[in-house]
Amino acid sequence: MRKVYLYTFVLLGFGWSCTTPSFYQKVYKFNKSVSDGNLDAAEIMIKENQDKLETGKNRFLFWVNAGLVESMQGHFEASNAYFEKADLFIEDDKKKVAEEGAALLLNPNLSTYRGEDHEKLMINYYKALNYYQMGLYDEAIVECKRMDIRLKQLSDKYKSDNKYKEDAFIHTLMGIIYDATGDYNNAFIAYRNAYRIYKGSYKNLFNMPVPEQLKHDLIRTADLSGIYDERDRFVKLFNINYQRPSSNQVQAVILWNNGLGPVKDEWGINFAIIYTGNGWVSFVNNDYGLSFPFYIGDSDLNGLTWIKVVFPKYVERPSLYQKGNIEYNGKTYPLNLLQDVNAISFKVLEERMMLEFAKSLGRVALKQAAAAKVSQENDGLGMALSLLASASESADTRNWQTLPHSIYYTRVYVNANMDNDMTIQLQDKNGNQKAYSFKVKSKQKGTIIFPINTQATTAFKMQGYTISQ
Repeated sequence: MRKVYLYTFVLLGFGWSCTTPSFYQKVYKFNKSVSDGNLDAAEIMIKENQDKLETGKNRFLFWVNAGLVESMQGHFEASNAYFEKADLFIEDDKKKVAEEGAALLLNPNLSTYRGEDHEKLMINYYKALNYYQMGLYDEAIVECKRMDIRLKQLSDKYKSDNKYKEDAFIHTLMGIIYDATGDYNNAFIAYRNAYRIYKGSYKNLFNMPVPEQLKHDLIRTADLSGIYDERDRFVKLFNINYQRPSSNQVQAVILWNNGLGPVKDEWGINFAIIYTGNGWVSFVNNDYGLSFPFYIGDSDLNGLTWIKVVFPKYVERPSLYQKGNIEYNGKTYPLNLLQDVNAISFKVLEERMMLEFAKSLGRVALKQAAAAKVSQENDGLGMALSLLASASESADTRNWQTLPHSIYYTRVYVNANMDNDMTIQLQDKNGNQKAYSFKVKSKQKGTIIFPINTQATTAFKMQGYTISQ
């Protein structure tokens, strides 16, 4: 009897979840500040909520959002301090048993959010950029290598032959940083690895072509490494007219973080309940070809013949701008797609959906079994709890919502040791264009890596410069 009433109070206590707003709705004000380029307002919200959020179930999301805002403002050391906290949090595999049990039994939103696989990789991306801006080049390379190791570890969880297990973006970024520090041999190896992945899994999984800029970087680093047979092979393969650049030329690698990545919502599937005997049932959906067996013991789930179960899904936020060019000294440098963060987000969630199905169905079965136990004492209350159990189902809609939709890059040869006036020319899907002017302060020699963010159409700040229309 005691267990019966325990289940009763637990189920009643979480009946509110059917009306709980999505995570996107909860953090809309902060996300809007970031997308509008109002980073000062975003930072104020971070500071005001830091004590509460750093100890809460969404602390991973607090740290990565704070890290991103600090990086966009040019506060690279402060940014990496936040990202380091998120990084250490990921590496800590200890979970609170009671918390995870409650999430399984009641609602996944009760658990601590630990990040989607691609979100964990993006921490290393931003840390690498921050380290490079601070002149810590070895540390930047280490972060790229950690990205590659982390992806291999994450992909080992999945059995699909068509899984996301290699990342061309990681190797291109590694190549850019090796290249910028004059290590052309390792840069060439990294670029060649990226080229192989773009030609293979990226083409198959994401329908992404090899970036044109990567082709040029591949040829140039092969030449500067003295690997002339590879240089000539790629010159012929790509049909590129190559000339070795002057050794004293300064280069600017422009990274364009465009738009905003997807947000999570929930969707539902109806499952027929087939009682197969000996305490077992099967949840079946013929439309999707799904069937999950589950042991319920002596409970009959109140005679239910079907249930609706909710799961997380991504909703794309299409980018306003579809393509971009850098204009400098009368020349045009196309920005090439380097990483489709949006597409990878969908792929990562797809790979774990079978596990998500099983967890959600198990949670619903446990709730209904609890209601069936109550029905043995009070039929009316049991039926009410059965309905409440269905109504209280909600998916975990948390995700890192300030990530870019996609990342592009190009390489521009600039004048040394001065402010170089550039323009980024952006085009939307209807062919409408907008131009934004900015300055890139170059070095006496070497390479500048200059990220640009265009989450929205308003002016924004990047590395201390205001970019305006």
